[in-house]
Amino acid sequence: MTISLVTGGNGYFGSLLVDRLLNEGHHVRVLDISLSTDRRADIEYIQGDIRNQSVVQQVVQKAEFVFNNVAQVPLAKDRTLLRTVNIDGTKILLDSCLSAGVQKVVHTSSSAIFGVPTSNPVFPDTPAHPLEAYGQAKWEAEILCTQAIANGLDVSIIRPRTILGHGRLGIFGILFDWIADGADPFVLGNGNNRYQFIHAEDLADICWRASQSLGPNIFNAGTDRFGTMRQALEELCLHAGTGSRVRSLPARPTSLAMQVAAKLHIAPFAPYHWIMYSKSMWFDVSHAHDILDWSPRWSNSDMFKQSYDWFLQNRAESNNADASHHRRTARQGALGLVKRATKLLPR
Repeated sequence: MTISLVTGGNGYFGSLLVDRLLNEGHHVRVLDISLSTDRRADIEYIQGDIRNQSVVQQVVQKAEFVFNNVAQVPLAKDRTLLRTVNIDGTKILLDSCLSAGVQKVVHTSSSAIFGVPTSNPVFPDTPAHPLEAYGQAKWEAEILCTQAIANGLDVSIIRPRTILGHGRLGIFGILFDWIADGADPFVLGNGNNRYQFIHAEDLADICWRASQSLGPNIFNAGTDRFGTMRQALEELCLHAGTGSRVRSLPARPTSLAMQVAAKLHIAPFAPYHWIMYSKSMWFDVSHAHDILDWSPRWSNSDMFKQSYDWFLQNRAESNNADASHHRRTARQGALGLVKRATKLLPR
């Protein structure tokens, strides 16, 4: 039986990828620093840190496919962890895969490596230009993948746009909370920046297809049906039916206020939020269609609606502090006051 290792397989996206691999008939091995109590009998679980070389060398043994999804997320705001997990952990994994003779590695990167692109769409060969610590760490991890390829390891890199889907919350949980309670969400400027997302199921699909493609490659992944940020939020407000309306804030002053709030630890913003929220960015995904026969199923609008509906059904659980960063709603801090204010301001 084919053995596939999924690092970070207990997390939000990792668990969806595990399900996909099980459906494909693989024996799935999960490496994660934390494991839930409701473990499945058909999955092999190993609790461990990707930065632990001896553990990693053990878990890659006899694995034919390795899917690397471990990442320290920007909201954690720990620069040391950003580098040691996203860079050092990736190197340990790649070196171990090379030594163990792993057939294929699929490495999940990030669109954050591009910062604010000078033009759109972004292609696989568009030069990277990260503007914050998370994007820089993910870019350096890609460089390690390129070095591993030169040493004979077959690695494909997947760069997803911002991920949505049932159970994906974090900063989106705040947005959904506001709209559910009839508060008004904001765009920066006029909100006419084109912004692309990807559904977690579509991301799992492209990761699977990349694992079955012989030879190293890079695939940018995002939906092919998307519009502006204002359009996405207006459609979500209409879907929710709570009376919320999209408001505009001046882009530059608001970005500066987000930075100050983050520095004072009174709002859950990371640099990528104030850098990108008012900017346009989208991937050309034709190469993934041509090489992998991959087509995204979900549009921006459908993703938002599904994610919002999941939030409503799991609202109490999403406030659980023990949930992962992606599955729980980020703490609002001072944004709670802003939320209340939007319900009082004239429209």
